[in-house]
Amino acid sequence: MLLGAYFAKLDEKSRLAVPKKVRSELGNNLVASRWYEGCILLVDKNSWSQLVSRLTGGELATLSARDTDRFLLAGSFELELDKQSRFIVPLSLRNYAKIKREVIFAGLGNRVEIWDKNAWEEHEKEIMDQAGAQIEKLYRERREDGK
Repeated sequence: MLLGAYFAKLDEKSRLAVPKKVRSELGNNLVASRWYEGCILLVDKNSWSQLVSRLTGGELATLSARDTDRFLLAGSFELELDKQSRFIVPLSLRNYAKIKREVIFAGLGNRVEIWDKNAWEEHEKEIMDQAGAQIEKLYRERREDGK
């Protein structure tokens, strides 16, 4: 399970070294994609198609499902790590996530989010400030859904 936050720096050739814990969980064949809240998603290739199906339900009849596919699939890249466990962060993903140099790899169970360090610190503060209200909201929604 992927837990914790790991600091890394983009090198002069736009490469990022994947932290050892992340690498041991995900392997060397990865997919990076645009993700929500302005970060980059990093998952192993096997989990990628399951995740996309889960988000869209495999349904292409609705505009929101097609747009989700467009957002995720058109903004994704298959990656292979080099011998030093690095990958080149594609320019479109660097621009999307506003990554300059310092990044955070945030482990979230079965996936990793890659954030610009400053953006992560701002977002983490918002999350921490709203944590109590968010868990109460989730609890109410699940009760309303009968779960």
